Amino acid sequence: MRRRGDALLARSADVYFTEDVHPAYDRILDEIAPDEARILRFMALNGPQPAVDVRTNRPLGIGSELVQGDLTSVPEQAGVRYPDRARSYLINLNRLGLTLTSDDPVVLSRYMVLEVQPVVEEALKKAGRAPKIVRKSLRLSEFGEDFCRTCFTIG
Repeated sequence: MRRRGDALLARSADVYFTEDVHPAYDRILDEIAPDEARILRFMALNGPQPAVDVRTNRPLGIGSELVQGDLTSVPEQAGVRYPDRARSYLINLNRLGLTLTSDDPVVLSRYMVLEVQPVVEEALKKAGRAPKIVRKSLRLSEFGEDFCRTCFTIG
């Protein structure tokens, strides 16, 4: 391991060594499913997408509990082949550093379609009386944006 680390440091000091793309991109292509590539392309073309958390509602928000988090319809909109794997796809893309969930919401009207999806309605029922919806967004990270530009033909 030390030899590999020292070799990396030596290459970083070599002014003549050039690396066109991040070396992780090749490995990442081996670690994503075709449906995950569809999700990434969809997000690269369409930008940040609505996501919500469903929480129980307590006075002043004290003691509020998360019923279900990071709900989004991105996999379905991207046309994934295996929608039952959507949650796993999103977890993997986040694990690889390609996507992130942000507290910055998208345009308010875009949440209307998401909030009537069966998965959100089911979470709202579980949350009990007067549940709280926290609006967020699912985005490509800077790393994810560069990965998409480098690895996919977009546009």
